[in-house]
Parts: sequence; structure tokens; C-alpha cells
Amino acid sequence: MTWSVYGSYLLIVVLIVLAPGPDTMVMLKNALSGGFRGGLLASLGIVTGNVVQGSAAALGLGVLIAKSQPVFLALKWVGAAYLVFLGFQALRGAFRGHYDVVEQTQQRRRGGGFRRFREGLLSNVTNPKVLVLYLSVLPQFLDPGHTTTWDALALAYTTAVIGGLWLLVLLVFVHRVRAWLGRRRVRRTLDGVTGTALVGFGAALALES
Repeated sequence: MTWSVYGSYLLIVVLIVLAPGPDTMVMLKNALSGGFRGGLLASLGIVTGNVVQGSAAALGLGVLIAKSQPVFLALKWVGAAYLVFLGFQALRGAFRGHYDVVEQTQQRRRGGGFRRFREGLLSNVTNPKVLVLYLSVLPQFLDPGHTTTWDALALAYTTAVIGGLWLLVLLVFVHRVRAWLGRRRVRRTLDGVTGTALVGFGAALALES
């Protein structure tokens, strides 16, 4: 693989990553409710999910999943349901607006960090559109006669790293404006927008043929 080919792939990945999607909304949901640590843990879960899906695509497992209609449909419906579930959680928080009580309760709970990591991981690995993206983009930059599995893995992991860096940039921005975001009206609005977006992504995934 030449640097020219890698540079072209990198440009496409950056454009894809910059487009807001479920991963962005899940990170924002956790950053709003759990602060910098909550957003960071959710981002780590998302990156882990990207590594898993990218590895599956690079190693050929993704093709088997995509061609198995029952498995693919099951993954699709689980992913859609999970996004809708997360969306309703955010909408419920916006409707109630009792953020002081919620934050105090969350601080007393143990295992909250793992829950946020799990939300990021599951929202990614149960989204078959991520796998399809890998399967559609990676082959365009691989030459079966010359490139190796390591080349495919390098491209897949590049996507995971770039995606993780973009989430980190957004998280730092959210952390910088945390005082403004802490206002009850602003927080309710953002939770409402985030929740609506997650429900929309889940519905779109479920209805996609």
C-alpha cells in the first residue's frame, strides 16, 4: 500500500467521521449526564466497537455476517431498539428536568463508568451500518494481489483512531462550555435534541431495507 492510497483513504474517513451519527449522539448523551469522564468512557466504548467491527471486516468475518440474512437482521433490530432505548432515556431526562437529583443519584451508584462504556460499545457493535461501511469502503483501497490482512487491519484501525480523536475534540469542547450547558433550560434542550436524534437514527435503521 502506497502513501498516496493511504492519504486518499484518510481523506474519505475524515469526511465520514465528521458527519454526525449515533456515535456522536451517544457520546454527547453521556457527556451531558456524566461530565468529561462519562463522555470519555462512552467514547472508549465506541472506539472499542469500531475496532471490533473493523477487525471483523478486515479478517473476512464481516462478509459472512452481512451475507447471513437472519444474523444481519437480528443485529439490525437489536441495534435499532438499543438506539431508541437510549433516545428515550435522554427524552425522559429532558421531560423531567430534575438534573440535581439525577446527578446525585448517579454519583452514589457504583459501576456507572462501566455502564457508560457499555452504552458506547453496544451502540456501535449492534449497528450493522458501521460494518457495512467498512465492507464497502475498505475493498476500494485494497489490491487482492498485493495488499495483506495487515494492510486491511491498518485501514480499519485508522478509522477507529480518527473517530476516537473526533469524539475527543467534541468532548473537550463540551467540557469547556460546561457552565453554559449546566443551565437547566439549555440542558433540557440538548437532551431533547439528543434523544430525538437517537430515536430517529434507531427508526431509520429499523426501516432501512
